Amino acid sequence: MADARETNLMLLVLSGTFVVLVGLDLISDYSDGGSRTHLILEGLLLAISGAVFGWGIKQLSQARQKIESLQIDVEKLDEEKEQWKGETHQLLAGLSVKIESQFAHWQLTPAETEVGFLLLKGFSLKEIADIRNTKLKTVQQQSQAIYQKTGLASRSELAAFFLEDLLPPTH
Repeated sequence: MADARETNLMLLVLSGTFVVLVGLDLISDYSDGGSRTHLILEGLLLAISGAVFGWGIKQLSQARQKIESLQIDVEKLDEEKEQWKGETHQLLAGLSVKIESQFAHWQLTPAETEVGFLLLKGFSLKEIADIRNTKLKTVQQQSQAIYQKTGLASRSELAAFFLEDLLPPTH
């Protein structure tokens, strides 16, 4: 894109230079008493090159306006993104508090609560064992204790317990 801009700018400078040179030549030829046909041809050449130069200036102006408009759009999108991130962060923090509150209601131990959060985040039992520096068998027992205390049968039921009210109903 930078190459195209440089090329367009160079063409604009060259066409402007050409307009000036043709104009100076036309003035010189007129002063020297050049033929009428020659002056008309150079006048046409001046008009055409001037029109091309004017068109280039107009295109450049439109491109700058478009760039400014796009920059404003990007700034608005950045503001919306930051607002959305802030709102999402608040919602997720609130959801985390609600989940922790529900875990306390189910009387999960601190270790089971940690495993429960990791299960909801989608970690495998092996990954949870690695994260917590415990044995896989321990994590399996803790996850079974979670399912027994909650009355839920699986990780998907545990996730669904918290997500079903967040998602729109199916028709």
